[in-house]
Amino acid sequence: MKKKVTIQDIADALGISRNTVSKAINNSEGLAEATREKILQKAVEMGYKQFSYFSTFVSASATSPTITGYQGEIALLTSAFLTQSHFASTMLDKFQREISQLGYTMNTHRVTDRNLRDKSLPLSFRPDQVKAIICIEMFDRAYDEMVCELGLPVLFVDGPAKQDGFSLPADQLYMDNSTEIMRFVNDMLSQGKKRIGFIGNYHHCQSFFERYAAFRCAMLMAGAEVDEACCVCYNHQDEIAERLDAIRVLPDVFICANDFVAGDAMRALFSIGKTVPEDVRLLGFDDSAESRRSRPMLSTVHIHTQIMAFTAVQLLMSRIREPSLDYRIVHTQTDLIYRESTNFDEGTEKE
Repeated sequence: MKKKVTIQDIADALGISRNTVSKAINNSEGLAEATREKILQKAVEMGYKQFSYFSTFVSASATSPTITGYQGEIALLTSAFLTQSHFASTMLDKFQREISQLGYTMNTHRVTDRNLRDKSLPLSFRPDQVKAIICIEMFDRAYDEMVCELGLPVLFVDGPAKQDGFSLPADQLYMDNSTEIMRFVNDMLSQGKKRIGFIGNYHHCQSFFERYAAFRCAMLMAGAEVDEACCVCYNHQDEIAERLDAIRVLPDVFICANDFVAGDAMRALFSIGKTVPEDVRLLGFDDSAESRRSRPMLSTVHIHTQIMAFTAVQLLMSRIREPSLDYRIVHTQTDLIYRESTNFDEGTEKE
């Protein structure tokens, strides 16, 4: 059996520290871009688990005719400002570098509230120049359906919630929103923390809905009761403290839709005289830089943005080559990280 490649193996091959390799693979701050690229390239070459399928993809591509010259534009449609704190920021950076090697450019087209209302495309969008579309933070179903009718290959990274059972006619890419949430619920129940709640607008997008559904499913499968008063679906930051203060008995644990919701929850709990994790434990999602800066540091679920970028490239390029393919819905691996906000003894960081 082939030996599993570890972070230490990559570090030894490059003559650098294990911590430096870990920072590169997990998109942590404080690393020169040239160093990050060198480490990721070595990880691909050695077949590290996170990049093993990409090595196969690269090998298969090497047998194809060499791509020369400009191939066209991949249009990014987004209704949000994607800051460095957003998980898609690092994903798109890698995505853009990969498609540039295939002869494509990526241009960002901001979808305004007026575009959403009028079902119109941004003025900068030129359909005759676009070969494919990638949509991020695009959660208006009617608008998304209009985009799908343009006759171009479309990939949604996350998308509108599917609680009504209807999916978009396009390829879709998600992080695994279920496995680690269910694991977390079972870990908390094993410690006797049976009152678990959820904070976040699970109608906002499919990822939030999947995280909420995973929480409900794990509780149901364990025979644990859910107090509906502890499921806080809020729209504005201003209302969260009032909503939490109205709960007669706060739960032992809150699972939050993402790290930013967890940050809102932490501040709201402090404002009503509660502390984390002494009074309430908190879990976020995304492993954003803010999750490591908060005090206490936030337990969260890590998204592998590099593998999401590689998967996005593969999905779009295969769709361009074979427009008649059945639509694909892909989930990429995530990892639960325990930190101070849950006071759970399973180490503080992952590899």
